[in-house]
Amino acid sequence: MLALLLLGLLPAFQAHAQSAPVRIAVLGDSLAAGYGVKPAESFPARLEAALKAQGRNVIVMNHGVSGDTTAGGLDRIDWMLADKPDIVLVELGGNDALRGTDPAVTDKNLTAIVERLKAAGVTVWLAGMLAPRNLGSDYVTAFDGLYKRIAEKYQVPLYPFILDGVAQDPAFIQADGIHPNPRGAQVVADRLLPFVTKNLDDHAATVHRPARP
Repeated sequence: MLALLLLGLLPAFQAHAQSAPVRIAVLGDSLAAGYGVKPAESFPARLEAALKAQGRNVIVMNHGVSGDTTAGGLDRIDWMLADKPDIVLVELGGNDALRGTDPAVTDKNLTAIVERLKAAGVTVWLAGMLAPRNLGSDYVTAFDGLYKRIAEKYQVPLYPFILDGVAQDPAFIQADGIHPNPRGAQVVADRLLPFVTKNLDDHAATVHRPARP
């Protein structure tokens, strides 16, 4: 009787598992937080809207903090994990470069973040950043290359440059020359969307979810 009861409940459990949204957290800085734009205009909010428009059952949680460095992101991992994300997109490093932080320190912090998240059983995606070119070729080479090295070492998907299509374009950047305006945040979300959808499907396969969660 117990076996029959469990078999009867199995479809309900499966339906619940399939209906549970995929929870994506963006661990980031002001680019994720949406500095200078409304919360609904930040790229995480725009990304969630685009994914839902595709019929995907997702929640994108914005854990961006303006001014945050890789060290700050490392310090607040436990706070973020309390929201029980399935996936974390790590978008950090821009403020390290703006402060001229030694790329080896940024590398160490990002490595620790990836390791902590993987140890927690969370799927990790990494968004890259490029260093300001006025810091010199040695700094630029060391900083720009660390994202690819970490992604390859830990076998995590890498979106090479979070501001692709936006950086240095006055149509998409605020007056500070750094942060996306509302149009720019939309471009970030639009450019990021194919990366996210592909890796969502890969994630679904690993956890035996339907291909379109």
